[in-house]
Amino acid sequence: MRTHELVLSWIEKQLSDGHLVLGGRLPAERALAEQLEVSRTSVREAIRILEAMGVVRASVGSGKDAGTVVIAEPATALGSALRLHVATQHLPVADIVETRVLLESWAVSRAKADAPELEEAARLLDEMDVSAAVDGFLALDVAFHLALAEAAGNAVVSTIMGSLREAIEGYAAALTANLPDWDSTAQRLRSEHRAILSAMNAGDGGRAATLVAAHIEGYYREAGLGQAPAEPRP
Repeated sequence: MRTHELVLSWIEKQLSDGHLVLGGRLPAERALAEQLEVSRTSVREAIRILEAMGVVRASVGSGKDAGTVVIAEPATALGSALRLHVATQHLPVADIVETRVLLESWAVSRAKADAPELEEAARLLDEMDVSAAVDGFLALDVAFHLALAEAAGNAVVSTIMGSLREAIEGYAAALTANLPDWDSTAQRLRSEHRAILSAMNAGDGGRAATLVAAHIEGYYREAGLGQAPAEPRP
């Protein structure tokens, strides 16, 4: 385990045991190095990494703001790491689709009908009804799906979905060039969105899961994902 992972694991354990709270200070560099049985140089580098990830804030000096302070839950680091990975890796579209189906089907099947995120989802659908521009529609579409995922109340699922946001929007936009009729597709997507939300509001998680899977897979299938390339004409 790398030192920054060791320090992050220690922070997580301290938070879960109640020995450390957000806004609390980490031990001095020397004390933390002795406790974790690593070098002070390793601790210093680990703090720099955690600071870049947004988990801690490190300040030098001897005033009241000096020291290393925990400013975010480690889940924030998970989101940052995932977003960085997605941004720097060329992830296959098919893998993104499968991941969405798994996460979103699970999320909509467990969301409560009175989840406040469903009200936000309904508002986004109203905006989508009057959105003519493709880019604007797709941005609202991704926000709608994130709201559905967040309605399940699972922070890890929400974090993973959030990290995929730009990738989903990017792939969806790129595939619009393959669609035979965008206006027709947009109208179908609106109708499917309404049906998914209606099932969730009715507390029918099973139907919502079936609908959202068909909705996600249907768009990419219509755009040609997974189909063999056409044979060149003689």
